[in-house]
Amino acid sequence: MHPTIVVKDVCKSFGKKQVLNNVDLTVESGQIYGLIGPSGSGKTTLVKLIVGMDRPSQGDVHVLNTKVPDLHLLQRIGYMAQADALYADLTGEENLAFFGSLFRLKKAELQARIRYAADLVNLTADLKKKVENYSGGMKRRLSLAVALIQDPEVLVLDEPTVGIDPELRQSIWAELRRLKNTGKTILVTTHVMDEAEKCDCLSMVREGEILTSGSPNELKEHYGITNLEEVFLKAGGAKG
Repeated sequence: MHPTIVVKDVCKSFGKKQVLNNVDLTVESGQIYGLIGPSGSGKTTLVKLIVGMDRPSQGDVHVLNTKVPDLHLLQRIGYMAQADALYADLTGEENLAFFGSLFRLKKAELQARIRYAADLVNLTADLKKKVENYSGGMKRRLSLAVALIQDPEVLVLDEPTVGIDPELRQSIWAELRRLKNTGKTILVTTHVMDEAEKCDCLSMVREGEILTSGSPNELKEHYGITNLEEVFLKAGGAKG
């Protein structure tokens, strides 16, 4: 394995408020890497720096051996934001076709990718409906389909299963594992501990700092605890 995402000495401030403080992070190729932590801990800010939506105040971010931000790199990254960035007056299919067209997919390939992505998130029957008529959960599922549309090498998913029913959540995680096994790198943020257990490696984030990192089993062994939630609490206590 070799590093796909490398974050080195990254700080980020908005005005006088420091949101990230000397963050180091390395995600190997073919890993599902989880960022876990409460709302406001800095996870989303870190994710935006990794995909190039913002620049660090200090430090460097590299993805696929390329310094971020880089316009060409966006062709190789699939990103699902916490807020759904969809066109409400278009249908689900038109949204997928529009975002797919940004990646210059040929017509036959684009149609195949739309079928695959819609099927994965169980939206095939709803593709002809306008997004303004979608429920919140359906919009999340469509956002995930958009992130997958160009068959990216790196997937960055910010709280991807919020508002999605448990059965579909399981099938999405099964697909993430399948994608991982094909060599893709997946970075996912979550505050759901049973999803954190499914990651190969975790970083626990609080108040803009990484408290501890390792596989779920390594973290539990290190702290002598069998429950990841308690590991997070204990790591936070150790920091204080």
